[in-house]
Amino acid sequence: MVDRPRDLPRDLARRMARRSTPADGFLRETYVLPRPDARAKAKAFLEAWPKAAYMSSVESWRELPGDTIEFTMRRLPSAD
Repeated sequence: MVDRPRDLPRDLARRMARRSTPADGFLRETYVLPRPDARAKAKAFLEAWPKAAYMSSVESWRELPGDTIEFTMRRLPSAD
């Protein structure tokens, strides 16, 4: 079956989403928050999923205009 032109963007998006997801077993959550809220969210995340059990960490972060922080937290799905 030949793809119709309207199917091509959807297929491309699906392939890109599959490729961009790392297969390392970590769960990732990305947030965009004002600096004080970002600090509180990261602290709560690390308290909920301790590094010793879940290998939790701030994987990446960057400062956006307006004192806003975008950051990605990662953790293992279980403490096993």
